[in-house]
Amino acid sequence: MPDHQSDYVFALCNPGSEKALKLEAEMMALGWRSGYQRRGFVTFKADAVFSLHSLDVKIACARRLCLSLGKTSTREEAERLVAEHKIHHARYFERKMQGVAGDGQPEVGEIIGTVVELGPTEFWAGLHRHAPFLSPHPAGDSGIVMAADSPSRAWLKLEEAVRFFDLEFTEKDIVVELGCAPGGVVLALLQRGISVIGVDPAKMAEVVLTSTIQNRQEAPSNRPWFYHCRKPAALASKRDLGQGVTWFMSDMNQSPEVVLKECARFKAMAPSIRGVLITLKLTEIEQVADKQTWFTALRGMGFKTIRLQQLSVHHKEFALLAMK
Repeated sequence: MPDHQSDYVFALCNPGSEKALKLEAEMMALGWRSGYQRRGFVTFKADAVFSLHSLDVKIACARRLCLSLGKTSTREEAERLVAEHKIHHARYFERKMQGVAGDGQPEVGEIIGTVVELGPTEFWAGLHRHAPFLSPHPAGDSGIVMAADSPSRAWLKLEEAVRFFDLEFTEKDIVVELGCAPGGVVLALLQRGISVIGVDPAKMAEVVLTSTIQNRQEAPSNRPWFYHCRKPAALASKRDLGQGVTWFMSDMNQSPEVVLKECARFKAMAPSIRGVLITLKLTEIEQVADKQTWFTALRGMGFKTIRLQQLSVHHKEFALLAMK
């Protein structure tokens, strides 16, 4: 199909998120009508013919959005439909929509073919164009396994977000993280050579304590460090942050409204913050329909690039990224 057009698109999502995905598309007034559905897989149709340009929408529940080239009964037939492009494979397996393999890291602007296996005789072929802040991995799933020494799943969520959004940090970055105990995100950042100010009254795991400093004002410049501000987030002060904080992160078990309120307060105390990465924990996944309220709050703090994404490691959670 040389002009890359189709009557349908399909979305890959976390199994159980199909209803929220369709609600999100409806709230965005895309004019898309949901059609065929399987666990982790939803098709959409619209009055107009879809093109690759039609996929330039940000649906948080969709880990991958593809122009549909149709269904086949064998993998080989599906692969032939996208044979002129780099091919990614995905499958519904062990109650998960999983990435299987790919032909290498895509370049921004490159068209990628995806072959999805939904059953022994059900394969779908689709196309998407790789773009910034879009996962380079098949089905938006890096396949990463949690480190054996990690004290919590927060390590996994941070590492998956970094891979999905292709984030880059430097040794000069300093992250303030709210709700840091027992230290999953702190460990992941220290392993990347990034210093962390953790705000949480609870104790930290032993694995991160070897990097602890006792005085924020005397932080070393030759190694990554961890400063534990043992206070509730609402009591943390500008003195606790010191100078040079560049990222705000949170894994607090609080509502989006509470977390964003704290984000605004920390941004006011540390104007040097240029990036935000928050794990939003929702009571119901359908709350994703409120995303424009969250985006408005972040724009009010001066952030220009904003993405909300449910990752393969999430349940009723979303990664909220904002950058200047």
